Amino acid sequence: MADGPIDLKAPDAEAKLKQSTKPLIVLLDGKDFDVEWDILKDIATVAHINARSLDEVTELVYNEAVSVFMFHTLTLEKETLAKFKKLKIIGRLGVGYNNIDIKAAAEQGISVCNSPDYGVEEIADLTMCMILDLHRRMHWYANMIKDGKKLHGVEEIAAAGRGATRVRGQTLGIIGLGNAGIAVAVRAKAFGLKVLFYDPYLRHSIEKALVIKRAMSLEELLAKADCLTLHCNLTKDNFHFIGENELRQMKKGSFIVNTARGGLIDEEALARALKDGHIGAAGLDVHEKEPFTYTPDQPLHDAPNLICTPHSAFYSDQSLVEMRKTAAKDVLAYFTDKPMRNCVNARFFP
Repeated sequence: MADGPIDLKAPDAEAKLKQSTKPLIVLLDGKDFDVEWDILKDIATVAHINARSLDEVTELVYNEAVSVFMFHTLTLEKETLAKFKKLKIIGRLGVGYNNIDIKAAAEQGISVCNSPDYGVEEIADLTMCMILDLHRRMHWYANMIKDGKKLHGVEEIAAAGRGATRVRGQTLGIIGLGNAGIAVAVRAKAFGLKVLFYDPYLRHSIEKALVIKRAMSLEELLAKADCLTLHCNLTKDNFHFIGENELRQMKKGSFIVNTARGGLIDEEALARALKDGHIGAAGLDVHEKEPFTYTPDQPLHDAPNLICTPHSAFYSDQSLVEMRKTAAKDVLAYFTDKPMRNCVNARFFP
């Protein structure tokens, strides 16, 4: 038995694989697979290939893997899924699964499981960090000091921080009241924010349990929110859900935060709204094109009053382990004929 995951790019990979008769499980887009190996080593040969693109996924993986794990950096469309000869289950290391065609997977007999309840605290904490930062402009003050700017007296500090506002009493609009949305609502109330949410899929009366208010339409939420934060999945139906029309319905000078999925916001429209001041500031952890860089091919590269982070809201040392264990346990359950907790495409199976 191997004493850890096999690196499929290593020269001795083939020799190590020949030493095992167990089925092959592969992490596609990473190389730290120790947590999963500890859970799956008794039932499978566990390996990683650290592919930056699908071009780096080898015929060995397509021909032999019974399960693959993946983060969000690769996309498995119907045509790619068809290349796998023995694949039975995909472990999505994360919450969202818009990078996997889950219906096509089911049609090919492939289950897809995710890790829906990991990182909720981390996402909510980073969301609140952005909300507070946009209101209090700490990011911009800190960068001024780092760049050598000296602020003398109240008037210079006020000029440099123009747009800073008191947090208490502001209205936070939340789109999507799932686990992360609820966690943000609870934190926001502690800071004195008025919480208003829009989620047409949730039963009525949940607002009473959380002591928050519900908007009956997206238009109502946009008109009332001083700061908008997104906490919904990305689907084909809500791509660019927040576009030119929606941004212009928001209050002049309002804020927007997105720690969900980049495709929910039309970045070209957001760039225009930031440049003309209709949107006062934005905090984005996710982008349409990732990894995000401040280069001319990105619509937001020269937008003012913008904070960007690298799709990292989910991360803490603790949440990463939690996420990986959750997915690995579902894969183990599949191969040991036990119920899976988080199969996201069960409804598409015949």
